[in-house]
Amino acid sequence: MVDVVDSATRSRMMSGIQGKNTKPELLVRKYLHGRGLRFRLHTKALPGKPDMVFPKYKVVVFVHGCFWHRHSGCKYATTPTSRKHFWTHKLSENVARDSYQIAALVGLGWQVFVVWECELREGMARLNLLYSEITKVLNDN
Repeated sequence: MVDVVDSATRSRMMSGIQGKNTKPELLVRKYLHGRGLRFRLHTKALPGKPDMVFPKYKVVVFVHGCFWHRHSGCKYATTPTSRKHFWTHKLSENVARDSYQIAALVGLGWQVFVVWECELREGMARLNLLYSEITKVLNDN
């Protein structure tokens, strides 16, 4: 399959994809902050530089894009038809890295919550659940 844009345009488009401060991440941060929770962002000292960190309670939150992190069974976790081998390899490495980082965090005693991009498209239910999960951990400590 031939790309619909030239390689320079495609390169510019791909370089514009952000790793942090994405729209889904900002939505989760705004919601949690609005509910009174305070957290650190992208702590480099932790495996995977989690999107939100609650250091006192050893809780981290990752906000994952369904495409980039291969949300199992999700309609947004498609594989591009061009350069299929490249994309399959790239995306499987992302999944392996995520698994390693989550296991490392759990091994260090952190509780890990993952919010998927598609869950945020379905209204406030996932945000309410995330808030409940986090406050339960906070109240247990």
